[in-house]
Amino acid sequence: MKKDFLTPIGIFLGLTLVFLSISLGSSIKTFVDIASIMITVGGSFCGLLVNYQWNQIVGVIKTTKKVLSTEVMDVRDIITILVDLARKARREGILGLEDDMGLINDGFFQKGLRLTVDAVEPEQIKIILETDMQATAMRHEVSQGVFRSWGELAPAFGMIGTLIGLIQMLAKLDDPSSIGPAMSVALLTTFYGVLLANLILNPIAGKLELLSDQEMMRRQMMLEGILAIQSGINPRILEERLLSFVGTPPTTINQEGLESDVAL
Repeated sequence: MKKDFLTPIGIFLGLTLVFLSISLGSSIKTFVDIASIMITVGGSFCGLLVNYQWNQIVGVIKTTKKVLSTEVMDVRDIITILVDLARKARREGILGLEDDMGLINDGFFQKGLRLTVDAVEPEQIKIILETDMQATAMRHEVSQGVFRSWGELAPAFGMIGTLIGLIQMLAKLDDPSSIGPAMSVALLTTFYGVLLANLILNPIAGKLELLSDQEMMRRQMMLEGILAIQSGINPRILEERLLSFVGTPPTTINQEGLESDVAL
């Protein structure tokens, strides 16, 4: 099982380095402005409300929490399980796999095994599982799109806040002492937008895309393995096929080894 720790660590370290660099040159309070936060964060989020439906935005929270915090099966564990199931199926038949379904935590894997044990036709199993994969990929794409859109909107609203601050500054040119503080506040909204987009929103979108691709690869492995088990494939051949997903060079299997395995 693997769990993603790099995302929260990266965000925490990034924010820490930014705040440390700020504290070396000035007070942190100089970079805190409630109005700028409202414009950048609140305004960009309102842009999301215009661009997406509410259920999609709420679904992003659930999907992101699940993807970034849920432990997933390692690809080598999947290969080991599928090869073991293939050996058991050759010894005891497909119905012998029924007791193993409860030992697998992955719902997609369980669904495939259940369809196999229920003697569903291979073509139907492939259609059902591929449809499940496509639906999952579409949900992941929506989540990625929300974060990418937010990452585009945040700097834009930062610029809007800067323009608002400049307009207010120009309206007070008769007071030279107010120009410096006003200019500082005006630039804070751009700072917030760029930081939010490049340290949090866009990187999370990229991580979601990477994790989605990895999940689709794992599910494709499961699909290939389940169909192969149903066809009664030689476990050694199945292992070589699945190892190609992780880029492991195939081992040499001599004819004697194949024949002895077939005889099992």
